[in-house]
Amino acid sequence: MIKAVFFDLYETLITEWDGNKKKAVYSTDELGLDPKVFKNEWDSRRELRMNGTFPDYASVLRDILNSHGMSIDPDLIEKVHQKRVWAKKIPFQDVKPEVLELLQTLKERGMKVGLISNCAPEEVSSWSRSKLEEYFDAVVFSYEVKVAKPSPEIYHIGCKKLGVKPEEAIFIGDGGSNELVGAAEAGLKAYHATWFLPVDFSNKIQGFPKLRSPLDLLNRVELAHY
Repeated sequence: MIKAVFFDLYETLITEWDGNKKKAVYSTDELGLDPKVFKNEWDSRRELRMNGTFPDYASVLRDILNSHGMSIDPDLIEKVHQKRVWAKKIPFQDVKPEVLELLQTLKERGMKVGLISNCAPEEVSSWSRSKLEEYFDAVVFSYEVKVAKPSPEIYHIGCKKLGVKPEEAIFIGDGGSNELVGAAEAGLKAYHATWFLPVDFSNKIQGFPKLRSPLDLLNRVELAHY
């Protein structure tokens, strides 16, 4: 019997996208790097950003600039940092009603609810002020625990926080970072959240039950009642 439900954050509980466009866009052009070069440098540091090796966004920017022998202006770094914080705040302001209804129903049924998110500090700086926070019994941010999805370890950390065995828990996510495979390898039942995903992208991930809407979970999973 399932006693706990873990959720991914971005593109599962909240989304950065409005159709084909991001809700909030910011530029790093003032740093003086070609946007394509910056993106390549940014992407190459993803694992180190997610596992907390880089303690914050500013440290990533400094490292990128250092790698190109560029001067570092602390005020400029902070300006770009605040723009990113702003951009990451926007998705938290528009939580899908069905998501809140699902979380409320799970709590009413006595389920334990957890979050497992690959993230850096600035990406979740608005978490504690969001409508979501009150529903969660445990939150696992990758940068805090120094391990990221899809490592089974991060799922086991979540289970330990909630006091459940992996086989007593499910994980729901959009599938990024190979998180569904990681959850399954850790012993959890993994479900594919597709409500924020384009159909063609959703179909790229196979082998996991698909949830077409948040409330679809209630019809698909036998949950414990207390």
